[in-house]
Amino acid sequence: MVSVIGAGLPRTGTTSLKAALERLGFGPCHHMQEIGAHPEQAERWRQTLEGPVNWGGVLRGYQAAVDWPSAHFWLPLARTYPDAKVIVTVRNPHAWYASLRDTVYALLRNPGAAPREFEPVVTGMRPVLDRIWRDTFGTALADPMPGEHNAVEVLQRRTAEVTDALPADRVLIHQTGQGWEPLCDFLGVAVPDQPYPRLNDRQAALSHLRRAARS
Repeated sequence: MVSVIGAGLPRTGTTSLKAALERLGFGPCHHMQEIGAHPEQAERWRQTLEGPVNWGGVLRGYQAAVDWPSAHFWLPLARTYPDAKVIVTVRNPHAWYASLRDTVYALLRNPGAAPREFEPVVTGMRPVLDRIWRDTFGTALADPMPGEHNAVEVLQRRTAEVTDALPADRVLIHQTGQGWEPLCDFLGVAVPDQPYPRLNDRQAALSHLRRAARS
């Protein structure tokens, strides 16, 4: 049963949120990296292209879900799991744009340069990610990266869409750098005695992609 839904777009601290939720007992938490570790999941996600979708089957075994592909389907997930809390991760929009352009878009635009662990994502998930990208930005992955102004509007519109659609007590807007307190208060759990995770920042992601390109 899914009890936490991440509605934030990729590169808004979703990897850190996954680790945080699992540390708080809301695990396992689905994230795009789970498909890299479990390539057979791509078949589950391909059913989202056709519908109707059995979300209990798609997210079987997970208590939470963040990042693409699940974040794209935050509204049907919120309707399927009416008791689940919804978290929108946000960050400086211009830093987010540069990070998305240099990591996610670069990887999906040139799948041959993908690190080995991402191959199931950029191959098996390609039709799903093509659809998600087009639905999100109105362009194809084969097109140039959307302009910064338009992409930032998409990011900001996501927050408004979620807050307009759901009761206020069901939604948390979680800004990168806020740490444990707002998250734990929202979920009704104690604050851990360890730092909030900070994983997969832009520089680390770029270094990983460069190493893969040289190998």
